[in-house]
Amino acid sequence: MPMIMIETSVAAGAVNNNLVSGSAFEFARSQAIVSVGMVQSATGGFGTIQAGSDIVAEEFSVPILTTYPIIPDNMYFTDVMNAGDRLVLRYRNPTAGALTVRCVVQMSPTGR
Repeated sequence: MPMIMIETSVAAGAVNNNLVSGSAFEFARSQAIVSVGMVQSATGGFGTIQAGSDIVAEEFSVPILTTYPIIPDNMYFTDVMNAGDRLVLRYRNPTAGALTVRCVVQMSPTGR
């Protein structure tokens, strides 16, 4: 199954508007099932997940884990994307220190 693993440090008070920006996973090439796991290094950050016009997860407190999300245990979010849909993983850090956010994205074409 095609997958990307992302580790990004987000500065204090900063926002990363799309953790997958510029990646081959940003836009679906065909209809696919997408599964996302997102974790952070410490408490305080917030994530938002959007797949095409679907709001998969409105701003939520991201789980804390010092490793990448564990498959399948931390893959909380799943949606169907159509060809051309954009995947947006937004992370907001309102804390006074930098936080590390780690994401795993799996994309499985449906064959349609």
